[in-house]
Amino acid sequence: MRSTIAIIGAGVGGLASAALAQDAGHSVTLFERFDNPRPLGSGLVIQPVGLAVLDAIGAGASARQMGQPIHHMLGHEVSGREVLNVAYRPSAPGLALHRSALFQALWDQCVARGVPVITSATVQAAPQLADKREVTLTDGRRFGPFDLVVDTSGATSRLSPLKSRALPFGAVWGTVPWPDGTDFAPDQLRQRYAAARTMVGVLPLGQRPGLPGRHAAIFWSLPVTALDHWPQTDMAAWRNQATTLWPEMAPFLSPLTQSTDTTPARYTHGTLRRPYAQAMAFVGDSAHRASPQLGQGANMALLDAMALVVALDTDTPLPAYAAMRRWHVRTYQAMSAVFTPMYQSDSRSLPLLRDYLLAPLAPLPGVRRLLTRLVSGDMLPPLAGQAFPKP
Repeated sequence: MRSTIAIIGAGVGGLASAALAQDAGHSVTLFERFDNPRPLGSGLVIQPVGLAVLDAIGAGASARQMGQPIHHMLGHEVSGREVLNVAYRPSAPGLALHRSALFQALWDQCVARGVPVITSATVQAAPQLADKREVTLTDGRRFGPFDLVVDTSGATSRLSPLKSRALPFGAVWGTVPWPDGTDFAPDQLRQRYAAARTMVGVLPLGQRPGLPGRHAAIFWSLPVTALDHWPQTDMAAWRNQATTLWPEMAPFLSPLTQSTDTTPARYTHGTLRRPYAQAMAFVGDSAHRASPQLGQGANMALLDAMALVVALDTDTPLPAYAAMRRWHVRTYQAMSAVFTPMYQSDSRSLPLLRDYLLAPLAPLPGVRRLLTRLVSGDMLPPLAGQAFPKP
């Protein structure tokens, strides 16, 4: 049955939901609070399950053209001891790319479909009940009625009832040109740790729209209390600290001369028990939030979008949507809660567990396959009860 759908937010989940719903024959209106929709943030990894959704939308080829395949995730203690080595399947690597490249790939597909976009649209209220389906903006404009409102407006959602807890560690991110002469392999996400108190990493990104050459994202883990003071950071002293931890990283850090060259990020953890109301569905960070340690945030939003649109063709769309995603989301939320403190925390014992139990077990065939499935996003079926396309 053809439905009229309002989608709040032109991020990954919103653009994917809009394109998939339009293809399924629904009438979609996309609301975006910025005057001109644009991406926020630095780099990310789209896992194989997320790439399958991009392919279903028609955005996969563009994303692959801009991005960089990732075959390994490697992490070393400051001593040089390897404590993380996770490989993707050779035929199904992850894809690292800048958010602007992912945004462009999805945005182009929505434009090609003629999806209507209402900009400068900060949503003040939207229906939670079936008999009140209008979308009201803070400037007084009202739109609707709609059969369904989909909240994809992320961690700052005004509509989601999710109460998440703040995580004690965040990070600063920067995007830099890929330096000439580096020994870093372009198909590896690499990290270095001092216990779990300090983590620095390099993520190859591929290309950025409108800019020449290839790029990388660097990230530096910090307690959230330190993020408040980041604008006053002596960048020369910070670069010296980072290169003392990892000398080979120096060429990646030299372009970062001011704190404004980096973006602080804070993370939260939480999940809606029921990711819908009577006339509203919550997708992506509006429905669940976690540390980015497992690299699943954008993938979860893409999978939510696909599940929701598939569920619209059932007799009970919103409960069906929740059922399709319930155990996949909960499992990855649990894994994130378990693993994140091993890499980002003040704990003294958890890094030892990581280094002297998890790391020695990781090469064992069964454990290696489990870790591959974990990072690939298919440790459980992404959409329970539904055949899922391969990327």
